[in-house]
Amino acid sequence: MNRRTALAAIGSAGLGLLATKLLATELSMAPTDDRLTTTLAGFSEKSRERLIRIITAGDYSGRIPPTEAKAICDAEGKTADAVMLGLLPLAKTYARPPISKYEVGTLVRGLSGALYLGANMEFPGHSLGFSVHGEQSALSNAYMHAEQGVSAIAVTAAPCGHCRQFMNELAPDIGILVQGKPSASLSILLPQSFGPKDLGVANSAFPIREVNLQLNNDSSDELSRAALEAAREAYAPYTKAYSGVAIRTSSGRIFKGAYIENAAYNPSLPPLQTALSSLVLSGGNFSDISEIVLAEISRAPISQKRVAEAVWGTIAPNVRLRSVILKT
Repeated sequence: MNRRTALAAIGSAGLGLLATKLLATELSMAPTDDRLTTTLAGFSEKSRERLIRIITAGDYSGRIPPTEAKAICDAEGKTADAVMLGLLPLAKTYARPPISKYEVGTLVRGLSGALYLGANMEFPGHSLGFSVHGEQSALSNAYMHAEQGVSAIAVTAAPCGHCRQFMNELAPDIGILVQGKPSASLSILLPQSFGPKDLGVANSAFPIREVNLQLNNDSSDELSRAALEAAREAYAPYTKAYSGVAIRTSSGRIFKGAYIENAAYNPSLPPLQTALSSLVLSGGNFSDISEIVLAEISRAPISQKRVAEAVWGTIAPNVRLRSVILKT
């Protein structure tokens, strides 16, 4: 059975073993060394070696540190904007779009000078609303690394309206770079925008403002504490439904995801998708996941549990999603 036939079968049969197998192959493939070398062909040998060393490090997390980013710019004799555009093919290697087959790569530059990769992700058998857009991936990557703010984003294609709205929440003054097109500010691409101030919220998502939350029971294991930390970092000014996810892989690495809300509601990014994006951008595989915890406050106007369980049932049906309750 080829991929096209498999997708057609998923469309007619819904969720099931076939969807799980397709996800295992489509969503769990880290870029190989050979593909990295080809993808970075536009860089000098010195810069390629530097980038491959960064990407293949055991603690790599989809982030190129400021000193490394500057060293690459100096070695190539290029501006940060030009290097970001040159790294877009690398970012695309992390894309997981089994439905659309349309790969999106993105890079965000933080105020620290660090570069954060991002890529799109889709989930067969579920609503397209569960998808992670490339811009969401890169911005949430910077957010989860506690950047104070971001100044620019490079994208393989012009951002869609959904992503422009998401950017408006996190970085309304961000500059947008697209290969072969003049740079533009978000205000040009999203004039007369609707945003936080329209709902009485003065601050944007950056920088993180931790919320004082505690576990509501005796759960004190490492993964529950990591989910609590992620929930404390959540940006949810409209619903106050703070939530976070922590994923542990078989190697012992833990990936956290915070809920990132949006004034337009629909572009909000669930904590599970934030954590899964972090896992993929680190070169991780879904098949490596061994444990997951969702932490959220009780009696909030919305809950992430059922949505997370639905997605999780396709990604890792043999791994139980554990929920813990938080209190303010």
